Amino acid sequence: MTDTVRELLTTLTPQAEKVDAYVADTYLLETVDHLDRLGIDPAKFGRQHSLLLLKPDAIVARAVEPTLEWLADNGFQVVGAERVAVNRHVARALWYFAWNIASPERRRLADLLVGISDVLVLVVRAADAALPVSVRLTEAKGPTDPRKRKPGELRHLLGRHSYLLNLVHSPDDPADTLREFAIYWDESRRGEVIARAEAGADGTARAREIAAELYAGTPARGFDRADALERIRRDITDGGAPVPADLESDADCARLLYDAWAAGQQLDPWSVLVLGSHVLPMRIGTGPQTLRPVSAKEWLEGPL
Repeated sequence: MTDTVRELLTTLTPQAEKVDAYVADTYLLETVDHLDRLGIDPAKFGRQHSLLLLKPDAIVARAVEPTLEWLADNGFQVVGAERVAVNRHVARALWYFAWNIASPERRRLADLLVGISDVLVLVVRAADAALPVSVRLTEAKGPTDPRKRKPGELRHLLGRHSYLLNLVHSPDDPADTLREFAIYWDESRRGEVIARAEAGADGTARAREIAAELYAGTPARGFDRADALERIRRDITDGGAPVPADLESDADCARLLYDAWAAGQQLDPWSVLVLGSHVLPMRIGTGPQTLRPVSAKEWLEGPL
């Protein structure tokens, strides 16, 4: 079985270290086994489909409609749309092989973010091409770092807010796509999602319905750092604690958050996310992720 999965993985990713990591990964194995039992070729399904996660910050930003329009304009078809409840465990499963470099502050903010709302997960497909759908979508979506985003990319369109509040996520390659199917959905629900994806019917209307449900339960909020700081000032003073008058630097604002957390003060989660994403460290050390990102160039030219 291991040799068979390893052989399959060599068709799903060009990265040898990912093959080694995923050959015994429970999420990847669940989806591969499920597709096999359904009579669906995992390699073909993984190549033809990808997932696009609209995170809680995308729900707050009312970003669903611009995303749907961008997908259509860039040749991607939505063939599934699902509302998914998320928590700290889902976040850690999704980014398990990248979070070895995440700072404690980044993990804390991520745990706040998943408490803001449920998420919308889109199943996406596109015409066959030299690159798998997941690789094409990730390249077109744009990087995590807002300073590196370019016009035409989805993340540039949705707003260059901060490194953490990047609104959307998609798997790097087909191996990641199959793995994430089992993170989001149990077997029963996953079977329904796979069936709809295989049928290929347009899922845009369903995505809009879910967006309306999510918006109804999640207030729209702004991403302005100054507004977030003002709200946190008010929360702290309302709690009876003093707030320094001069909070101009990132270090001063970070200290304000650290002190409030240490004192157990109740702060507006969204304002903490906005301010914290600007002033708190997002990574530790200078080492690489456990598994580095996979690029389109690597797919076309072979391992780096």
